Amino acid sequence: MGFGLVVLLRAAWSAAIIPFVLASIPSSKLRSFHGAMSLGTNRGKTLQPSSKFTVPQRFFSHFYMVATVWTTILLLATWTYSFATTSRSTETIEHRYGVWHAVFLLLLMEAQVVRRLFESLYVFSYRQSARMHIFLYLSSICYYIAAPLSLCCSCAPEVFRFTLNLLSQFISEEGKKLMPAAIGGVDVSGVMKVGWYQWVGSAIFLWGWIHQLRCHAILGRIRAHGEHADGYVIPRGNWFEIVSCPHYLAEIVIYFGLVVASGGGDLTIWLLLGAVVVNLVFAAAETHRWYIAKFEDYPTNRFAIIPFIF
Repeated sequence: MGFGLVVLLRAAWSAAIIPFVLASIPSSKLRSFHGAMSLGTNRGKTLQPSSKFTVPQRFFSHFYMVATVWTTILLLATWTYSFATTSRSTETIEHRYGVWHAVFLLLLMEAQVVRRLFESLYVFSYRQSARMHIFLYLSSICYYIAAPLSLCCSCAPEVFRFTLNLLSQFISEEGKKLMPAAIGGVDVSGVMKVGWYQWVGSAIFLWGWIHQLRCHAILGRIRAHGEHADGYVIPRGNWFEIVSCPHYLAEIVIYFGLVVASGGGDLTIWLLLGAVVVNLVFAAAETHRWYIAKFEDYPTNRFAIIPFIF
């Protein structure tokens, strides 16, 4: 089952990467495909007013509600399982550390999705007319189910079986007596037994996390107090001085931090990063073109998402 889950996730991330790569190729033969991808992934200001099958952009909060609940469930289940592996002498040191590394990655993801949920509810003020395509809405929900799962896919099947067994024991009378002993000893000591690359990765993650927080605060203020009738102005401050979509750049930094914190040996997490990169680069290119067309005085020294490159 574990191998099957890993293969499924890797296939899903590969399937998510390929269309964006094709749509980004500057070829007249792929122009219609690029248009279809833009239609399905654009939102807010970059979405054509005539687009059908859309939902309000404020539904962004649904993604992070799902992500927060799901990541929390995975984190608690994996953390509880990690204590069980520590107490069993039959488990190898490598296996125990592998489980604790998954806990560490899920802790980072929890920090990300909880912050994004708060921002979607209290920082961003979406216009009533702001819409996004239903394809983007559904695919984003699937993303926030698959992304946290990818961070713990190496032990997820074992965690699932362990959790079911724990619940079945709890239902029985004898299990009710055993449950406190089974989960009462969970502590945080295992998280401190991670390698140097976990701490380097978490530092990179925090760097991107802080800058995304600042960029979202800038966008939130613009949306709440737009100087133009349509609410759009040129964003300024922080990484906005060098790229049009610094919040996307920060997201890439965040997921690169997760790759480093994982040790860089899991292809699934690399593919997750790849899916994030191609999606956000594509979206940033669309946004950058919109800014240039919208504002005659738009800074010419700004790149779309990657400073001095693109």
